[in-house]
Amino acid sequence: MGDKIVVGLDIGSTKVCAVAGRVVRNNKDQETLEVLGVGETPLADGVTKGSVVNVNNTVSAIRRAVAEASNQSNLNIHLVNVSFSGAHVLSVKSSGSITRSSSGDEIQVEDIDHLLSDMYRTSIPADKEIIHVLPMDFVVDGETNVNQPVGRNGVKLGADFQLITAQANAARNVRKCIMRNNLQQETMMLSPLASGLAVLTDEEKDAGVALVDIGGGTTELAIYYRGVLRHVAVFPWAGNSLTADIQSGCKIMPDQAEQLKKRFGNADPSEYNINEVVAVPGLSNRKPKDVLLKNVAVIIEDRLREIAALVQAEVIRAGYEGKLLAGIVLTGGTALVPGVEHIFSRVTGTEAKVGYPEHLEPNGRADLVGDPAYATAVGLVWAGYKTIDNRISFISDPARAAYIEEQTPAPVRPPYHNPVLSGRDKPLEKEPPKKEKGFLSWLKEALQPIRGSETDPY
Repeated sequence: MGDKIVVGLDIGSTKVCAVAGRVVRNNKDQETLEVLGVGETPLADGVTKGSVVNVNNTVSAIRRAVAEASNQSNLNIHLVNVSFSGAHVLSVKSSGSITRSSSGDEIQVEDIDHLLSDMYRTSIPADKEIIHVLPMDFVVDGETNVNQPVGRNGVKLGADFQLITAQANAARNVRKCIMRNNLQQETMMLSPLASGLAVLTDEEKDAGVALVDIGGGTTELAIYYRGVLRHVAVFPWAGNSLTADIQSGCKIMPDQAEQLKKRFGNADPSEYNINEVVAVPGLSNRKPKDVLLKNVAVIIEDRLREIAALVQAEVIRAGYEGKLLAGIVLTGGTALVPGVEHIFSRVTGTEAKVGYPEHLEPNGRADLVGDPAYATAVGLVWAGYKTIDNRISFISDPARAAYIEEQTPAPVRPPYHNPVLSGRDKPLEKEPPKKEKGFLSWLKEALQPIRGSETDPY
């Protein structure tokens, strides 16, 4: 296990982060993640609301982040686990079944693989793509709520599934960014699923927990119950929404609002006195602007309350209100705002805490990725060693292995030469004087087979 090195690549709305690591066993014979290299590049204009919108900028940011992680770890990085997100991501419930030919034998893993492969062929709109097919409860010969069907006797095997779909163009842009950096994609995983691998315990998943990943462009919700992922939702409001509110409410520049949020941001206005101010530099030849810190806290509190209300409404809609004994676990960069867990606890009526990447082998690089902002990148490394659901052997469409559409290089426009044109396309030019043809020349042309032009239609 210690020889296998995995690289996680988190493409976020505000940064691209690459983490290289491997699983080792510590003195207590426990599995821990040894971080070998970390690369981080800010990304201002490349990803919006979790979706890649500027391929060139994103490609450059990925190249710098991977190069930094490669230099730190002294590795040639070619294979990565990459994150995926976007406000267009949807969780669709569906069901499917197969009839086994060998009814006398026990159900095997291959039967579940067959069922999953069929579900990836589910009819969906042409502009959508199925990213993950994750089973919830299985059905064996009419017996429902079967957690583990392998080893049971049965003819008909079915299950209730969660299909996680996304815009096909958005998924294609992510793969395009990977391919243009001469990298290969081993797994593309939805961001909250990767974050769950880093910050959630099996006990929390079994008791029922809502993971809320508040990043820069999106807030992502993943609900686990009885050890299985039950629901996923993505909201287009997150840390950048806080920054925009501060900018508008305090009448300052966007970069100043971001710095104000990071250095003095607090979700509890009572932490500041009414007269506490900070001077924000003005534009050239203008005086600095005084901003009340209590006002900043009020703005942050209001926006976080709205996000918490959206999360609570989605938990109710999914049918898990009052069932999440482990409460809410907050992660992502915005989870570092002081007082955020208190707001979520108050709005949702459920205990909330901030989740940090756990089981990291102590070293200097582990300290760099030890806060919630790096939960997705660390979880992508863990994805090389453990799975979201141990009942299935893959979480991506096996028929798309090697991703032919991305592996095939983009068509290169050949240099322009005078093409062979058909008779009707030839430019008008002065024809040379015709020579009289003899009988032998006429006979030779008559016997020559007629060749059509490659540019003519059939």
